[in-house]
Amino acid sequence: MPERAQILPGTLDLLSLKAVSLGPLYGYGILLRIEQISHGALLIEQGALYPALFRLVRQGLLKAHWDTSENNRRTKFYELTTAGRKRFAPGGGRLELFFHRKNLGVATLGSHL
Repeated sequence: MPERAQILPGTLDLLSLKAVSLGPLYGYGILLRIEQISHGALLIEQGALYPALFRLVRQGLLKAHWDTSENNRRTKFYELTTAGRKRFAPGGGRLELFFHRKNLGVATLGSHL
């Protein structure tokens, strides 16, 4: 089994925003998307993800709403807000620069935080 990468504090916020950039996702879907975009290099635990999601909602970068999942369960979905999209927009924020330079975000953030 390949060795899993360790991520720096704050990186999970960026990865979560990247995960929902294509559309609304529920918590477990965000975990799967992060694993997918990192090609399995990152495996985030739910106990780490949900505090990051709550933090992003408080910061106004994500909004949360209840809806029905594909297995017909009531689930909280997260999506980018206008402020989150601006932060994520090409040339408009640090996220695209981070993912462009780090190609998946598995590296030191340096001054891009």
